[in-house]
Amino acid sequence: MARTAKRSRPWLRRLSWALGAWLLLSACLVVPLRWLNPPVDAFMIESRLRAWYRRDPEYVFRHRWVELRSISPNLALAVVASEDQKFPVHWGFDVEAIENAYEMNRHSHRIRGGSTISQQVAKNLFLWGGRSYFRKALEAYFTVWLEASLPKRRILEIYLNIAEFGQGTYGAEAASRRFFHEPAASLNRSQAALLAAVLPNPELYRVAAPSRYIERRREWIIGQMQALGGPGMLREIDAYPNRHRR
Repeated sequence: MARTAKRSRPWLRRLSWALGAWLLLSACLVVPLRWLNPPVDAFMIESRLRAWYRRDPEYVFRHRWVELRSISPNLALAVVASEDQKFPVHWGFDVEAIENAYEMNRHSHRIRGGSTISQQVAKNLFLWGGRSYFRKALEAYFTVWLEASLPKRRILEIYLNIAEFGQGTYGAEAASRRFFHEPAASLNRSQAALLAAVLPNPELYRVAAPSRYIERRREWIIGQMQALGGPGMLREIDAYPNRHRR
């Protein structure tokens, strides 16, 4: 028994070192995001590599980071209304949305996600596309880190700067200038709702040529923005405390 215990100790020691190194790496990846803006994320890199591999002559990479105060509250509210209405109060996961998505996906060929804004930030920053359980587990792991390390306001700011709104177009500023020829700070409610409407699949849906479905979705988002109480709702996450735009 003593010999067996002795032989097992090196493995336990290595496992402890590996776990410690993994936690330290995770902290180094996530905690600095509280103050530092990520220049790119994993999905941007993947997109550029795919375009380079295909030698796509029409691909143009557009991305410009701006602070949350330089993005219209209309867009912040639109993405919360569209993607994650419990964002101000949940701890990274919307259990009800996940359960609803699971039930719907059991009886439908059209896959529906239940990811929160925090989960999408974790996925876009650090991971890759796909629906494997391993990737979802990593997504959940980094979501916990993000929620524990960053305030909600910062998570929302990162999301609005890395979300893809069209092929090669990432972030509110790049999308606003590409599709509306004005800065993100000037987006009105209808423009913001249209940008939010394409977020589930920006490669399929088009801001420049919205389908009937996207038009209906835009109107639904506008209704949800009103139901949530308008930009004042963002004060719950200390975003735009004194700014209101119509």
